[in-house]
Parts: sequence; C-alpha cells; structure tokens
Amino acid sequence: MPRAPAKSALDTQPASYEAAQQELEQLVAQLESGQMPLEQLLSGYQRGAQLLQFCRDKLDAVEQQIKVLDQGVLKPWEAA
Repeated sequence: MPRAPAKSALDTQPASYEAAQQELEQLVAQLESGQMPLEQLLSGYQRGAQLLQFCRDKLDAVEQQIKVLDQGVLKPWEAA
C-alpha cells in the first residue's frame, strides 16, 4: 500500500492565532540571523507569508464579530 507523503510545514495550519504568531516570531528571528541556507530562506519566507495571512484572516474574523456586537446584534462567530 503506498504511503501518503509527509506534510511539510508549508502544508500545516497553525492550531491558533497565538501559535501562528509565535511561529512567525521564531521564523523572523531565524531569517534575520543570516544563518539560513538560500533554500531554507525561500521556504521560510513562504511559510512566513502563510502565517501572516492566517493571522490577518483571524483578526478580520474577530473584527467582523466586534462590528456585529457593536451594532447590538449577536450572531455566531464563524472562523475563517
């Protein structure tokens, strides 16, 4: 039976906003250190872009919920 390919970091979603933020901070520190090989720099940049988008999406969802609450109407929150 063929095995499924292992997921890379680029394929995985963070568990939470906080987890994404922590991973992004660590990644930025690694990128800024100047100690990563070129191939890792590229994949690190790609992962950072994914994490940044994940965080922005979560913040946008929360902002939309706050707008609903500010209008005096409570609707269920839907994660992006």
